[in-house]
Amino acid sequence: MIAVQNLAKRFGSTLLFEDVTFTIGSKEKVGLVGRNGLGKTTLLKIIAGIEQPDEGSVSISRHYSIGYMSQQLHFTKPVVRDEALSLLPESEQHEYWRAEKILSGLGFTTSDMLKRVHELSGGFQVRLQLAKTLILNPDMLLLDEPTNYLDITSIRWLARFLQNWPGELLFITHDRGFMDSIVTHTLGIHRNRIKKIKGNTQQFYEQIALEEEIYEKTRINDERRKKEIEEFISRFRAKARLANLVQSRIKTIEKMQKREKLVPLKNLDFEFRYKPINAKYVLQVDSISFDYDETPLIHNLSFSVAAGDRICIIGPNGKGKTTLCKLLAGSLQPQSGTITRALGVETGYFEQTNISTLNPNATIEDEISYSDPDNNKQRARTICGSLLFEGDDALKPVSVLSGGEKSRVLLGKILVKPINLLILDEPSNHLDMEACDALLTAIDSFEGAVILVTHNELFLRAIAQRLIIFQNNTISIFEGDYERFLEKVGWVSESDITRTGHTDQPESKLNKKELRRIRSQLLQQKQNECRPLQQRIEYIENEIMHYDNLLKQCNTDIILASQSQKSSEIQRLSIEINKLEKTLSGLYDELEELMELHEEKNRHYDRLIQEYA
Repeated sequence: MIAVQNLAKRFGSTLLFEDVTFTIGSKEKVGLVGRNGLGKTTLLKIIAGIEQPDEGSVSISRHYSIGYMSQQLHFTKPVVRDEALSLLPESEQHEYWRAEKILSGLGFTTSDMLKRVHELSGGFQVRLQLAKTLILNPDMLLLDEPTNYLDITSIRWLARFLQNWPGELLFITHDRGFMDSIVTHTLGIHRNRIKKIKGNTQQFYEQIALEEEIYEKTRINDERRKKEIEEFISRFRAKARLANLVQSRIKTIEKMQKREKLVPLKNLDFEFRYKPINAKYVLQVDSISFDYDETPLIHNLSFSVAAGDRICIIGPNGKGKTTLCKLLAGSLQPQSGTITRALGVETGYFEQTNISTLNPNATIEDEISYSDPDNNKQRARTICGSLLFEGDDALKPVSVLSGGEKSRVLLGKILVKPINLLILDEPSNHLDMEACDALLTAIDSFEGAVILVTHNELFLRAIAQRLIIFQNNTISIFEGDYERFLEKVGWVSESDITRTGHTDQPESKLNKKELRRIRSQLLQQKQNECRPLQQRIEYIENEIMHYDNLLKQCNTDIILASQSQKSSEIQRLSIEINKLEKTLSGLYDELEELMELHEEKNRHYDRLIQEYA
């Protein structure tokens, strides 16, 4: 469908990528991954024809159409129905039946279609942006961060929609769980190159790690072998009877590929400073209420926060999650009820809108050190480095930073002070997958209490021990993790209830007992198919270790044989080393295939099980 050949792109002296070659075939759903600033959006724009590469070409099948949805929301018409048709030729912009067909499928009611665009929630604005693309009826969808501004129910809806998309798909998102639920292939920008594999992001990063491990082992072995050969040549160059062997070794060195040492990639590496506290509970919330412009958000809510709690606040946008965070952090006061903080509570509060509170003229280092009770410049500089603001980058003024960089500065202002209560309101926005992984690790390692607002289901599954749920205009406390919530309660789409009187979840067709039975059967099938693969993988890994040890011993023996001038032994060991290297290569190939098959099985059954969650 699409073939990319030898693509390269630079911005000034900065190389984004080069020598990029890949294809996207029929029905493939491809997730594009890579760190922020490596050129993911640029690559999508090149494929869409919006930007031109410096080198290479993009070949697209004849009569093949592409629909590109930018991460930047841009609307030109005042009314929803008119905006949905705005990308069509002017002569077709009155064919309202086309807009109504697509908008209805995306969850818009008849009254929604006649609303002013600015009246829509962020989630429905994203759906409108998607509708504009779908009305063009493209063969391929290019989506750049389609989950931006979406709440958790909208993200789950979009995942189901894209899973059922009949054409090709190439998309960017930093939500790893969302991506893995959709993709058939992963395309990654790594070290200015692009690699495509069959499978999800975990398989991609495991493949990259395995290849780099093999590369580094090969490089070390090559350097050791080259050194051994050079020693052999130096030792026996003057020996006439070994002249042929010496010449052979010289030719071997000439043919050996020069492998440069891989430069370690810099990753976020930070941890929150914990301030010990003796209290069993850090917060006690008693019957609090808060309304905004006569809109009731929180009514008579009570709960307690223990010193080591992991509480996630979840629900659709606009229901009061951020307001609750502000109340718990003390930046808002409840209109009724009380919030009691234990003696010695120190709070670290992250809120996206706090970016506007940063001093644009201050340096990164200064902004972070301002939040340090000791105003310790060295500590601030260390934290800057852990957040990838190294060296002179720490002296950049805040005004020149991107949204993602400003989010890291906000994190730095929390990291610099000792705390025992961490309140995070959608902290993963603007962070790439690697940064999200680092944040997840830091939260998991923090000894204090954590209250987290997130729409990222990967975070929810990893962190949540208790839930505060905004749903159906009510707030409830769920004592359990996210998986248990999905099993016992689940999400209810209010728009679906209004329109049809029931949900489109499996519970509408099957009772809970039947659902549990099906899930149990699927889990057993998954175990039966994956266990033998896992056992074979472990066996191959042990074999690799065994043959690798044999290879190391042979390399040692050939050095000793060279020193003893045992030419027949040198020849025998050379043949043995060649055999071992071929065996290892075959084992690595088999291991790669087994791991790919194992992950494919896991992904297949996880999707089936999710359908009955």
